[in-house]
Amino acid sequence: MKCRHCGAELRLPFLDLGSAPPSNAYLTEAALRGPETWYPLSVLVCESCWLVQTEDHAGREQLFDADYAYFSSYSSSWLAHAKAYVEAMRARFSLGAQSNVVEVAANDGYLLQYVKQAGIPCYGVEPTTSTAVAARKLGIEIVERFFGVALARELVAAGRGADLTAANNVLAHVPDINDFVGGFAILLKEQGVATFEFPHLLRMVQECQFDTAYHEHYSYLSLTAVQRVFAANGLKVFDVEELPTHGGSLRVYAQRADTGRHAMAPAVDALLARERAAGVSSPAFYAGFQREAERIKRELLEFLLQAKKDGRKVGAYGAAAKGNTLMNFAGVRPDLLPYVVDLNPAKQDKYMPGSRIPIVGEAHLRQDRPDLVLILPWNLRTEITAQLSYIREWGGRFVTAVPRLTVN
Repeated sequence: MKCRHCGAELRLPFLDLGSAPPSNAYLTEAALRGPETWYPLSVLVCESCWLVQTEDHAGREQLFDADYAYFSSYSSSWLAHAKAYVEAMRARFSLGAQSNVVEVAANDGYLLQYVKQAGIPCYGVEPTTSTAVAARKLGIEIVERFFGVALARELVAAGRGADLTAANNVLAHVPDINDFVGGFAILLKEQGVATFEFPHLLRMVQECQFDTAYHEHYSYLSLTAVQRVFAANGLKVFDVEELPTHGGSLRVYAQRADTGRHAMAPAVDALLARERAAGVSSPAFYAGFQREAERIKRELLEFLLQAKKDGRKVGAYGAAAKGNTLMNFAGVRPDLLPYVVDLNPAKQDKYMPGSRIPIVGEAHLRQDRPDLVLILPWNLRTEITAQLSYIREWGGRFVTAVPRLTVN
């Protein structure tokens, strides 16, 4: 396989999770009677540009289809994050009624609703019909297409260039990263600003967040790699912030390389220096990650087997993509974990891909009164433990498996 950015041959292994179905391919009851498509799930490192990437076995249309089940608005902390972003961007870049904000991967309108409420003209680009329908119900205009150079040119020709573009948790999800990034260099007005948020590879490695690897994540991103990709496609990074979201993310600010006038913030060089010191541009940085993933797998299996032996009831919360990675790599099935609770009605009464664990509503948790609740989206642990604090009334405890097994 060749690097998606620079075309160099990929030889350095990072992570091999065997095989798994697409992480958002939730199953109906009828689908349980048929086969599932599983793809190899391995991640490699480009030793030329240091872009970390999943082997390509499934096209984007197969992964991001009309029934895509990830809806951003079911996390209260993520909604708060989106609202704070809009307020910060409005103040920093003097956005108002004469501005135009475009969100690429607008999902269900979780962010643009706050742009609209602020009286700032906006629209979203979102290829998945299920989430686009939800966004339109909020009165948000959605262009239901995959984003790239061709669409950007069409939008600019129609007078729809952007003063600000937002792209949250999508840069990792695109198979043609050059075409995607190149689209922003076209869509931005001369003094426009593009922001991108994505999980930080440095945190992924340091905290062994291996369950963030799945087919929909084509790339695992450091600022080192992102700066190179942007520079090759007409964008210049001028600032970066570290965020707590998704287990540790970056918000990168970029401008057109030909017309942007924002000065480079000290934070950019500082973070690049930290990545160099950690060894992001050396093979040694990636060694040992597989071993740590296997340790987490063993710890979880031993825990669930012991709970079964002791007669303790276990349930899980959050039918998230990272949970599907963990369940399938560990080989967990309904005999060890009989159900997963999720607030999203689009997932309820379906089954986790691969593991085929039933997904139920929160009422089931109150009825079952489990001794242990395994939180699969560990990045939302604080939000979820507060939401489910009532399980302590019957002595229930919370469990997370990443970066190491914790019970409290």
